[in-house]
Amino acid sequence: MDEERVRGRGGPRRWRRRPWPPPWAGREGAEPDAGRLPWRSTVLVAVLVLAGSAFAAHVQEGERAPLDPFARVLLVLACALLLWRLRRPVAVVLGTAAAVAVYLGAGYAYGPVFLTVAVACCSAVAAGHRRAAWTALGLLWAVHLLVAHWLYRWLPPAGDRPAPLGQEIVVAGWVVAIVAVAELARIRREQWARERAERALAARRRAGEERLRIARELHDVLAHSLSVINVQAGVGLALLDSDPEQARTALTTVKSASKEALDEVRQVLDTLRTPGDAPRAPAPGLDRLPELVEQAARAGLTVDVSGPAPRLPPHTDLAAFRIVQEALTNVVRHSGSRHARVRLEARGTTLRLRIDDDGPATGEEAGGSGNGLAGMRERAAALGGTIEAGRRPDGGFRVLAVLPTRAGGHR
Repeated sequence: MDEERVRGRGGPRRWRRRPWPPPWAGREGAEPDAGRLPWRSTVLVAVLVLAGSAFAAHVQEGERAPLDPFARVLLVLACALLLWRLRRPVAVVLGTAAAVAVYLGAGYAYGPVFLTVAVACCSAVAAGHRRAAWTALGLLWAVHLLVAHWLYRWLPPAGDRPAPLGQEIVVAGWVVAIVAVAELARIRREQWARERAERALAARRRAGEERLRIARELHDVLAHSLSVINVQAGVGLALLDSDPEQARTALTTVKSASKEALDEVRQVLDTLRTPGDAPRAPAPGLDRLPELVEQAARAGLTVDVSGPAPRLPPHTDLAAFRIVQEALTNVVRHSGSRHARVRLEARGTTLRLRIDDDGPATGEEAGGSGNGLAGMRERAAALGGTIEAGRRPDGGFRVLAVLPTRAGGHR
């Protein structure tokens, strides 16, 4: 069964899918179960071979030589070799073939002794030693042909006759069946290895995308809030002696901005602590533009917003808000202008966001990481949109984002 029932942390039992392939299929890049001896399967094969051979000897009494201690030693040896089939597949497949060849040459009854060679052959092929497995089968078949059609005159039992043609067809069929099963096991094992590799690659890719998403989110939250804090802290220090009331207002803005930043960072970190759970607070969207404008005003930046905010899918709404937030943060950090314009324009299935400031650039370092524009481009690209950012001919700066307004645009 591919599923098992487990108890969630503090919750009811639920069903989850077990990992596939099964544990005995082995680890990628290693022999399957190469670290242990397959006792249970080997004992099962030994029981089948010993009991089946005793029954075959009883049925073929008078036609083949009876089982004596030497025959039982050969049977036990062929079965015992299977214990090392995962560690030494080549030696085991050749050893079992040799033991069975001696068993056939001694004239003992045909029976399930061939099962030992089949199991060893499947293990060798699955481990990648196809040539050794085919060589062992070919040699065993050659020995059988020699014994059944030429050497029978001098080998026990006395008075033996050449094997009929029908028997050779059956033996050939068994050889072909063993090869087919072994190749099927090899193909299936390789398929499991590919599936494991693909799942591992997909897991690493998802983890990388999640890390990138969290890094963008933290950057956008902290960059905007810390820029406001930086500006207002500078204002407060400059006016602390000459205008205590204005300094108090600046410090109040610092407190408010830091609280909002802490709340948003806490929300991001909560998603890390409880992956898969629904967020406790809704993700920000364009409906929070008035708050963004108010925060920018506290940093001394006047923002004019034109155009209605359309209803957007959650991912697009969050990306649009973060793009506007990062663009305004860059104005506060790097522009000498204290005025910016945000224009929203919905056209069919796309949303155009345009953020302009009149410049010029201050050339001052405001403690930024330099990842703002890269983060905006990544957000837009993840939705199937585009970002254009650059200086305007009149000396200002413009950020133009084109985002799809349908959920299908998100990849």
